[in-house]
Amino acid sequence: MIGEERKLKFINYFSYGITDFIGAGAFALTSAWLLYFYTTFCGLTLVEASSIFALARIVDAVASPTMGFITDNFHKTRLGRKFGRRKFFLLISIPLVICYSFIWMTGFSYLYYLMTYIIFEIVYTMILIPYDTLAAEMTSNYKVRAKLTSARMYCAQFSAFVAAFLPGRLINALGKESSGSFLYAGAIFTGIFIVVLILVYNFTWERSLEEIKSTESKEPKVKLGIGQNIQKIYIDLITTLKIQTFRAHLGMYIGGYLAQDTFNAVFTYFIVFALFKDAVLVSNLLAIMYIFQIAGVGIATYVTLKVSPGSAFRIVSSLFMLSIFGYLAIYGVGADSVIALYVVSAVAGLGRGGINFIPWNNYTFVPDVDEIVSGGRREGVFAGFMSFLRKASQALAIFVVGIILQEFNFVSGIKQQSHEALTAMVVILVLVPLAFLIVGIIGSYKFKITDASHSILKKEIERIKNGGLKSDVDDITRSTVEVLTGWKYENLWGNNPVGYENWKKYNRVEKPLISNSTPKNIAD
Repeated sequence: MIGEERKLKFINYFSYGITDFIGAGAFALTSAWLLYFYTTFCGLTLVEASSIFALARIVDAVASPTMGFITDNFHKTRLGRKFGRRKFFLLISIPLVICYSFIWMTGFSYLYYLMTYIIFEIVYTMILIPYDTLAAEMTSNYKVRAKLTSARMYCAQFSAFVAAFLPGRLINALGKESSGSFLYAGAIFTGIFIVVLILVYNFTWERSLEEIKSTESKEPKVKLGIGQNIQKIYIDLITTLKIQTFRAHLGMYIGGYLAQDTFNAVFTYFIVFALFKDAVLVSNLLAIMYIFQIAGVGIATYVTLKVSPGSAFRIVSSLFMLSIFGYLAIYGVGADSVIALYVVSAVAGLGRGGINFIPWNNYTFVPDVDEIVSGGRREGVFAGFMSFLRKASQALAIFVVGIILQEFNFVSGIKQQSHEALTAMVVILVLVPLAFLIVGIIGSYKFKITDASHSILKKEIERIKNGGLKSDVDDITRSTVEVLTGWKYENLWGNNPVGYENWKKYNRVEKPLISNSTPKNIAD
């Protein structure tokens, strides 16, 4: 028997939210400064520096889906039953996260920087994938999940503000030519990471073992070989794309985050070289941007709850677009107004805060839609896919920016860049983010989860799990579920090739397994 949901207190919201210091904080520090740090203080060329991010993604193509698979199944081990299938990995990451400090050291070879970054990315994956599943596991309530996501995003924007503001203060204190500013910033963030991991381990929870077992097949398990497990990981991963809501979510997620990643990758170069400002002003502009991102989260939260996530995404994307045109105008007229830069950065923050919030709020509902399609709970699979896409988008953005700037005659270590390099910076800052935002806006029109539709979905899941017949479904529920899933109602609950076990059955009989009764992988 599954017990009632636990009530969340402030410490639960805070501990869940503050953990995104590791996600957003590390990402903000890395995306804004690491490429600049490598090329300015470590003696790497732009191609060498950007290739580090690309090579790390090859490792992550294996690590992220594997981690998702492991956390979905770790409850079958003694350690998983004792410490939690998700939280065990948060616990062991506490001492491992110290590797973040080693990224920010100078005087080493390309191989050192490649290996330290890859090691951190593996640890980062061990943290973020279990963490990303927690909101969906702690509660099934639409509004409570939105509040958890809001807590996460508020903390994320604050951490991004610290990541932007702190290097500027350290540069002022230690001098513009000192690399120590970034090492101290990395060390401070490492200490914060340790504290937040302790908090999230102690004040969050995951789905109970009883509830996990209720969604697992009652049929005897067949032990899979290594090859079959690898096949399972990637079939589970690929079949997530058969969920209509997830595809729409990915449009917003990839569009919104790639727009920001390309913007972030070139922003420091644009301000320093195209507008002839210094790194301290870059830090201050990013700090203002991240302060206003906090307000952007509030705007997006309100519109999401009052109207819909899709409408909210379109509003905040328009704000970010407006700011991009603002930077272009400042460059085009040759304006030297620092105030104008601060105003445009504030508008950018309002848009970016919402763009950050909405996809992560949407994601918490995707496993619910998947449950009625696949008949199981696959939070780890979706978290693995999301983590891989998130890090791949950042790496792709940084790698492409590095290649383009080098091709257009950017030279590391000099202050005066060629006209071709400056033009490339402006094009990357303006046209590329705009194109990705349009992709996200298209996806927003296809995302149909609202409080009302999610409530209908939840009720139908409970009805079937409690022994109800599929033939008894009412017309409103049928149409709502079909819109959310992209499947005919008769093909739900595992009667399709979504998920490894269903995929095997589907391919064995070469047709959907239509049934009017509760499937075997749903609890009695």
